[in-house]
Amino acid sequence: MKKQIIIALALLVSTFSFSQKDELKAAEKAIKNNNFADAKTAIQSAEPLIASADDKMKAKFYFLKGKALYANGAGSNEDTDEAIESFNMVKDIESKGGKVKYSSNVAELKKQMLSNFLTKANAALKEKRYMLSSDGFNKAYRMSPKDTIYLYYAASTAVTAKDYDASLGFYEELRDIGYTGIDLAYTAINKETGETEDFDNKSLRDYSVKAGSHIAPKEYKKDSKSAEVIKNIALIYISNGEDEKATAAVKAARAENPDDVSLIISEANIELKLGNDAKFKSLMEEATLKDPNNPVLRYNIGVMTMKEGEYEAARASFKKALEFDPSMEDAALNISTTYIEEGNNLVEEMNSLGTSDADFNRYDELKEQKVNLFKEGANILLQYLDNNPNGSNGIFQQLNNIYLAIGESDKAKMYKAKIKE
Repeated sequence: MKKQIIIALALLVSTFSFSQKDELKAAEKAIKNNNFADAKTAIQSAEPLIASADDKMKAKFYFLKGKALYANGAGSNEDTDEAIESFNMVKDIESKGGKVKYSSNVAELKKQMLSNFLTKANAALKEKRYMLSSDGFNKAYRMSPKDTIYLYYAASTAVTAKDYDASLGFYEELRDIGYTGIDLAYTAINKETGETEDFDNKSLRDYSVKAGSHIAPKEYKKDSKSAEVIKNIALIYISNGEDEKATAAVKAARAENPDDVSLIISEANIELKLGNDAKFKSLMEEATLKDPNNPVLRYNIGVMTMKEGEYEAARASFKKALEFDPSMEDAALNISTTYIEEGNNLVEEMNSLGTSDADFNRYDELKEQKVNLFKEGANILLQYLDNNPNGSNGIFQQLNNIYLAIGESDKAKMYKAKIKE
């Protein structure tokens, strides 16, 4: 009786094996004829039996499944995602040992798929179809996990598309794998235009230099994007109303990188978004101690100090910003504005005065102070124009307003005429 049961089981296993082989042969034939619908049907029939198959049969099954689902690039998003998983299964199965039959074919297919995903992602990006682009970059990353830049592109294009849930998932994955984005950038000067151009890799740059179209090859390390990743995670948390998670994300990153100025700035920007002006200013001051020659940090401290009505301290910060970056127009405009605000603050007292001689004298005194403050505001802008003659409308508009306010109409007209429509 036992022998009969064993024989029966053996016959059953044999039947399963034949069924698997028949379905896989059918799938293979359908794929060769580009009949991917029939290939998928055959794969679906074979799938329930594959658990009991040997590794050789499993590798063939997942290889054919991947090809059927990918359908030479015509598969749906869901099918393509599953095709990538199937091809990865082939590598996992054959890496255990034994005969490697399908992995080399999978590697070649992956190259084709990667190229296809990147082509579609870049085309979608140019067409401003950002989520389609994000999906393409995400698939490219799944095909080539060593190229973490593709996951970064998937995250940033999802942000542009305002799909914050998708982008948050990508950014969190970038954070968890320790993505920094630091790598070498390759540049050379275009001999025809005189412009410095970036190259995707060293080989392309060196070829252009050798061909004689470019000169002065250089290499430099790109800035880390880890702080940007953390900042975007935090900002998405804030937009979702999860302020505590946002703050925790940045604080955790800062605990690991206490001297990273960009992370301090990220935390400061979050505090500013949450309306914590004092904390923002404090963090900016902390960042300035670590990076004292940074004009943007000096400028931001000046903005917060000006909001507090501390005009002298604000001017000192803005002047430092201009010292490090003489082209920073907003710093010059804000120095000018501090003088105007200080002058306007005198108006309340001027309006409160009576008609006595003492009051008239006090009024004239305050009026003179106000005019002098306005003139100081104008002088700052004139000094800026000496170094930056191509000033913007903002500079000319402010000069026009100042000279109108102090009654110098000819100068007001002169600067109004410089305002570009």
